[in-house]
Amino acid sequence: MRPTRTSTLAIVAVVCAVVAWVLLRSVYVHLPPLPWTGVPALLVAAAAEAWTGRDLQSRILRRRDLKPAAPLFVSRMVALAKASSLAAAVIAGLAAGFVVYLSGSLNAAVPRQDALTAAVTLASAVVLACAALYLEYCCRVPNAPDRETTDDQARLS
Repeated sequence: MRPTRTSTLAIVAVVCAVVAWVLLRSVYVHLPPLPWTGVPALLVAAAAEAWTGRDLQSRILRRRDLKPAAPLFVSRMVALAKASSLAAAVIAGLAAGFVVYLSGSLNAAVPRQDALTAAVTLASAVVLACAALYLEYCCRVPNAPDRETTDDQARLS
């Protein structure tokens, strides 16, 4: 499994922003105001993933007399990190589409409130994506010293 590329997440976000902007041009007037409920959920998920990454990295590197992490748990955390970084990119793209669409109508109260909600949601989604990438990074196992010497010996032969 390869690490998640930030360029892939950026492409997903841009595509979702364009799709959201195109759809909002025809359906925004029929939508209810944007809810704030997504912001705390994204931030709680980001905090949980960052904390899990920090703890998991300590277990993988065997610091502080902690019990080593089970390989199946680590692989599940990698899957969680990859899924949540992609979900965060989609959410960030949708929120960016809202911000771009609503930036032209900030004089009215409802679009201004929706633009503020979308901007805060965008920032929260970026925080979640960063936490997910950090969790994925923390799941990497450092190269074992025995393997490095074996690889060096193979190159010398």
